Amino acid sequence: MSYNLNKKLADLVPYDPITGSYDVRLDANESFFNLSDDIKKKLCSAIMNLDFNRYPDCLATAPVKAFSELYDVPYECVNAGNGSDELISVITSCFFESGDVLVNVSHDFSMYGFYAQLYEVVLKTCQKEEDLTINADKLIAFCKENNAKGLIFSNPCNPTSLGLSRNDVRRIISSLPDTLVILDEAYMDFWDQSLLSEVNNFSNLIILKTCSKALGMASVRCGFAVACPVISTALRAAKSPYNNDSVVQTIVSQVLREKDFLESNKKAIIENTKKLFKKVTELNEKYNCFEKIYDTATNFIFIKTDKYEKIYNTMLENSIAIRKFPGYIRITTGSEDENHRVLEVLEKSASEGNI
Repeated sequence: MSYNLNKKLADLVPYDPITGSYDVRLDANESFFNLSDDIKKKLCSAIMNLDFNRYPDCLATAPVKAFSELYDVPYECVNAGNGSDELISVITSCFFESGDVLVNVSHDFSMYGFYAQLYEVVLKTCQKEEDLTINADKLIAFCKENNAKGLIFSNPCNPTSLGLSRNDVRRIISSLPDTLVILDEAYMDFWDQSLLSEVNNFSNLIILKTCSKALGMASVRCGFAVACPVISTALRAAKSPYNNDSVVQTIVSQVLREKDFLESNKKAIIENTKKLFKKVTELNEKYNCFEKIYDTATNFIFIKTDKYEKIYNTMLENSIAIRKFPGYIRITTGSEDENHRVLEVLEKSASEGNI
């Protein structure tokens, strides 16, 4: 006899990112800004002074403090994790028990369902409207009908690029007092409907934030969970004590203090996204090559097209990586030169009738 994996592991499929080397990477919603040489020099100096023989600060005091100051939220309401993924994993495994119902929405970030399956939480999916927006009343009713212990969704949404208003999100949280609402604001730096400043008004809310998008630190695995003190204390107790290593803590705490640099980059990303959206819209008006281009509250554009496979492969042939989904493509905004290359390929393909 040989050892057999249990069902929940046997059915899992490993995450399958794009592999290979491409001139333009617009597939992962990363910032197109690298850290400046001046900031890198500061980081090198700080890292040189680390005691590598000592365990890291288990509370991640420095990055948590820097985050609380950057976003003006109470220090005691913030926890750091090894990326938002780790925080989603800890929340799903510790705040819910086997058989509890966790509600998500479709379309949304795939890792929510992954961790629900891994920890034997029952996942119930509420379908969005035909235009991919969330109907707040429908979602509230769905959670109540399914006796949901938790609700998780991104706002603005990855991958649809659409956002739900602050008022609608407030209403959802307030209408579900016995349901833990996990609100993923990974892309909220590009929009203005955050609930971070109101997190202490709710006893059933966790807001997730990432360093991988507007903050430009995708290579540094660090994310934050913001919640009222009761939930924050429970999360602090449940997570691994040394989940953020000293190098990560040093880098993140330093970069988060570079407020002018981060603000300038954010504004440039938003501006480039608007320009990309405008140009793709104009191209579509000229060639009628896409079924729909969705409004964006993020750093990417989401396009409905039955030629998604062909466009994706054409981009790869031109050393440009984007993201495909059945019936859709997602293009992260890049630098002006990178966006220009994308538009050139789309224009050529559309003019030749290939999309």
